[in-house]
Amino acid sequence: MEQYHIKVKSVDKATHDVLRIQTERPEQYDFSPGQATELAINKNGWKNELRPFTFTSLPEVNHLEFTIKTYPTHKGVTNELLTLKPGDELIIGKSWGTIGYKGEGTFIAGGAGVTPFIAIFRQLYFNNQIGDNKLLFANKKKADIINEAEFNKILGKNFVNILSDEKTDGYDFGFINEVFLKKNISNFQAPIYLCGPEVMMDSVEKQLDNLGVDTKLIVKEEF
Repeated sequence: MEQYHIKVKSVDKATHDVLRIQTERPEQYDFSPGQATELAINKNGWKNELRPFTFTSLPEVNHLEFTIKTYPTHKGVTNELLTLKPGDELIIGKSWGTIGYKGEGTFIAGGAGVTPFIAIFRQLYFNNQIGDNKLLFANKKKADIINEAEFNKILGKNFVNILSDEKTDGYDFGFINEVFLKKNISNFQAPIYLCGPEVMMDSVEKQLDNLGVDTKLIVKEEF
């Protein structure tokens, strides 16, 4: 597998358990908004522990950014990422992925599943093409919402949050269901972008099927 060694430029927190990591960008390294790569930490014992993570930076900038949810109790790669500091080195492979922008529509994300959409929205905003795209974002609590201020700036009223574990004014409460989808999707003949935990995605796909959405309109990662 083609590999690139890249140095970490900065590490900060996007939320209480989500890291925002910026790194060097290899020369002539290309990716499209929504794509990911296999990433490992260049430390003894971790070099072969490759995991898929999405680029959240724009293709036009000279660095790479990854927005990564951490799971300290798992004692795995994401826990080890919590020890990263500028100057440390990561290993990445080629870019890959089938999530890409197919036209104006509705984006449905659960938790860290929003990461493929970050670069897509940033690209649309950069190109002044945000249009009437909408993001429906499901999380447990308000503190879990990744890039909330940025999404508010980019999408305004078209940024809709639903929280399953916390009732907060201005936020829907519960889980995504058919009532919520009918309330928030104005055009079921436009693309619907979907990314999140497998259980959530399966549930939403069944609901969309019940609402008559053509499966060809659903954009998701294909494995």
